Amino acid sequence: MNIDLKGKLVLITGASKGIGLVIADTLAAEGCNLHLAARDETALRQAAERLTKLHGITATVHRRDLSQQSEVEALGQACKHVDILINNAGDIPPGTLAEIDAKTWRESWAVKVFGYIDLTRIIYPQMCARGSGVIVNIVGSAARNPNHRYIAGCSANIALNMFTQCLGGESMRHGVRVVAVNPGPTVPGRHLPHVKARAKRLFGDENRWPELHAKFPAKRAGKAEEVAELVAFLASDRAGFISGTAIDIDGGLAVFRADA
Repeated sequence: MNIDLKGKLVLITGASKGIGLVIADTLAAEGCNLHLAARDETALRQAAERLTKLHGITATVHRRDLSQQSEVEALGQACKHVDILINNAGDIPPGTLAEIDAKTWRESWAVKVFGYIDLTRIIYPQMCARGSGVIVNIVGSAARNPNHRYIAGCSANIALNMFTQCLGGESMRHGVRVVAVNPGPTVPGRHLPHVKARAKRLFGDENRWPELHAKFPAKRAGKAEEVAELVAFLASDRAGFISGTAIDIDGGLAVFRADA
């Protein structure tokens, strides 16, 4: 299937590693020109150089700390003409209500919740004025799986899914689509450090982490490439009738019943 993304201008946040970097690879292979944003400038420059040489696209690097409002605004103004915005930055730590203090709640939400919202607030009006554009929010399956041991992350993801749904219906009136993607446990990605730590705790060996997926319906974690391919499709005109919804990509985990 030709998804016809060649020449599209894309901003990807959290693009220095994990799912964000794999999305950058996938979209560059489709011929997109990229703005790559993250805190790690060295990793961004390495990615930009590699993708430029490999695919003949342009890749602009933005070292930004998106926990800071001024940094979000600067990035938004520098990239306000993009065709596609991929909100992906942010990593919310696990923990119960007793374990996550007020500072951690605010700092983690500053990137993943308010970072997504504020960057959208800057870029979305520009898309509406042009009558075209796509915003893809990379959220997470914790929005569908309440867990008191990941209370800050679950709450953030639910908020972002609702943000997507609220905006994504109205946006269609202006030629703009807004969608969310909810990856389940995915490697490489934010899941891997957590599952390695759990394997170390349970088995005394972090390299035994694949064993923890044995009870998953697919008996494995997802691949970042699978998430990236879904994102590429949703960003294309092939998905032109999809907006205001969150799509799970978790191998059926959110609806799996082990006792079925």
